[in-house]
Amino acid sequence: MRQDPIVIQPHDPGWAELFATQKAALEPVLVSWLVAPIEHIGSTSVPGLPAKPIIDMVAVTDDYTGFAPALSELQRIGWTHAPEPGDEVERKWSVCFPTVEHRTHHLHVVERNSASWRDWLLFRDYLRTHAEPAEQYAALRSELAVADRHDRVRYRSGKAPLIGELMQRARAWNDNSLT
Repeated sequence: MRQDPIVIQPHDPGWAELFATQKAALEPVLVSWLVAPIEHIGSTSVPGLPAKPIIDMVAVTDDYTGFAPALSELQRIGWTHAPEPGDEVERKWSVCFPTVEHRTHHLHVVERNSASWRDWLLFRDYLRTHAEPAEQYAALRSELAVADRHDRVRYRSGKAPLIGELMQRARAWNDNSLT
């Protein structure tokens, strides 16, 4: 069970290097299962955005079930399978480094045909290029974290309406950039 409190910290430029280090360790081990490069997602991937100091990453595979053997390979290099509610329904694997209780990195492994990873990348790219929505998102997350540093359900559900609104804007922005 997770024990780390929800603490939002100022952006640390070192987060990009922490991502790169683990990406370099993971990709050779997962090469047989990956269909795209591992990407840095979440708030730590947005320069200037305050965040929980946990590096979120996404890996894309062709087949959820076919990825299962990779879990032992991940364990061999210090990663721990950390199932989250809804993972099986969403056909997603959650893996943490170094432990579930005190993770510094969280790898989300999703199927190529899942919309979630594309949405995560779009959300990241939108916040990277739009300062006002990024500031709005940062302020809400800080407010939710201060209200209760241990209620992850409240924290996630409190962010959901704004994330939905920002995703609509991100999709419109993306659609306009494609035309």
